[in-house]
Amino acid sequence: MSDSETAWFWIKRIGGISLVGLIVGMGGCPQYRVYEQNLHGAADLSRAHQTRQIQIEQAKAEETAAVHRANAIKIMGQAAKDFPEYRKQEFIGAFAEAMHNGKINQIIYVPTEAGIPITEAGKR
Repeated sequence: MSDSETAWFWIKRIGGISLVGLIVGMGGCPQYRVYEQNLHGAADLSRAHQTRQIQIEQAKAEETAAVHRANAIKIMGQAAKDFPEYRKQEFIGAFAEAMHNGKINQIIYVPTEAGIPITEAGKR
């Protein structure tokens, strides 16, 4: 074979292989797209599942916190019933803290009798 025949032989061979590769590639493209979409769908499903699990765990934590708050309120209510002086001490403490923080500018003393404010002085 001469040099030109050898060159044409290799050009035809490389062209044929390239053409076969192109045809196979074009045939594989739709299948790859389906595979890629399947992977995206699986990732979205996994993300949605994880989001749902996070929401479930947050709801459980909020429910537990609500139960603990309700128990604390019940205990505080029972303590207020059993020890009425406790409420007075809590009020005095809150009042002192408000004065210390500057939230109270003026104090008005209201005379009381048996814990009831006297509104009309001198009329009996």
